[in-house]
Amino acid sequence: MLVTTKGRYAMRLMTYIASFPDRKVALREVAENEALSVKYLEQLAHDMVRAELLKSVRGHGGGYMLARDASAITAGDVLRATEGTTVPVACAALEEDGPGCPREQTCSTIEFWAGLDKVIEDYVDGVALSSLVDARAAVV
Repeated sequence: MLVTTKGRYAMRLMTYIASFPDRKVALREVAENEALSVKYLEQLAHDMVRAELLKSVRGHGGGYMLARDASAITAGDVLRATEGTTVPVACAALEEDGPGCPREQTCSTIEFWAGLDKVIEDYVDGVALSSLVDARAAVV
């Protein structure tokens, strides 16, 4: 799987917000501290709200907060919200809601791709935002 800039920046956005569980975080603050564009962060925050990973509070003193505890949000949740999927190849046999693949029964590589997909899924779903926040705190 190739993680795009969108996925990488979304991880930074979510990890930053997770670092402040007791307050609303303005995108301007994230932009300044993470050297990211506010405009780009607005798009990412919209994706995160739609995926129910962030909640938005409008008005004076508004900002964003995690929609649930950082230990209940995984890297996989964030990546799927931005990238759509974590499958390593465009293969109809690996698509959950796809039509399937006519070559699935005879494909000599499907087991390899399915195995790689499982490793990726297990890894990204095994890393909670809270562990990334802990790692960030150890570095800062």
